Amino acid sequence: MQVLAPAKINLSLRVLQRRSDGFHEIETLIAPISLYDEIKIERCTSKRKIAFRCNDSSVPKGEANLVVRAANMFFKEMRITSCVSIELKKSIPHGAGLGGGSSDAASTLLALNELFDTTLPREALAKMAETIGSDVPFFIFQSAALCKGRGELVSPSRLREKLSLLLLKPEFNVPTPWAYSRWLGSREIPGIPYAAQAFGGQTFANDLERPVFEKFVFLAGIKMWLLKQPEVGAALMSGSGSTVFAVLREDADSDRLVIRAKAELDLELWTCVCNTR
Repeated sequence: MQVLAPAKINLSLRVLQRRSDGFHEIETLIAPISLYDEIKIERCTSKRKIAFRCNDSSVPKGEANLVVRAANMFFKEMRITSCVSIELKKSIPHGAGLGGGSSDAASTLLALNELFDTTLPREALAKMAETIGSDVPFFIFQSAALCKGRGELVSPSRLREKLSLLLLKPEFNVPTPWAYSRWLGSREIPGIPYAAQAFGGQTFANDLERPVFEKFVFLAGIKMWLLKQPEVGAALMSGSGSTVFAVLREDADSDRLVIRAKAELDLELWTCVCNTR
């Protein structure tokens, strides 16, 4: 069987406090978007329990890979000894704040639940997903959601309207643990807008912009540039970055905006025009 694993953006992200377990208490509104990795899963007769391959050589192998970890956990919890072949085709960039690895893991759990006809409810799969990564439970519900705790407490919801988006990502990545570790002592850069923005029936804000922009000033520059463009209604960093997204106005010419962004910011920018699901 073949499944699509969607990326996500954080429409809002509030960091509340550091927890005793080392994670941070957060409140975040997340939406899946129309950018996908592709996962093909089939039963097989290999001696190995999980035969995994990926078109991207930089993707970790073995237990370091969230797809493999998710499959191993599923087999262990369900006491299944069968073998599967998993082929992952990556389109979501790494270290981008778009949740690619977490989505791949969640989509693997959903696919295995269907492939082996185990009929686990989403709540049970989400509980299984908690130990894999903080964002993984969100993707189990295949819906926009308000997430609390360290991200594992998921309340599915609907956006008021579908949002048209432009994603911009430079060549460098931002490690998520690093961004959170710098949150408490970070300061705002003068002249950079951090206040919440309202557009399209949503409020956009991200507390991690403060620590990330302090070190990666180019990302602050991308946000500032986007906010000056007539096609853009709001602009925000997603998660811990390094993707900055623009919410586009109705009838915006996204192709012309992409050409301008590359010409005026960086010719090597990764770009994606998509929308919330």
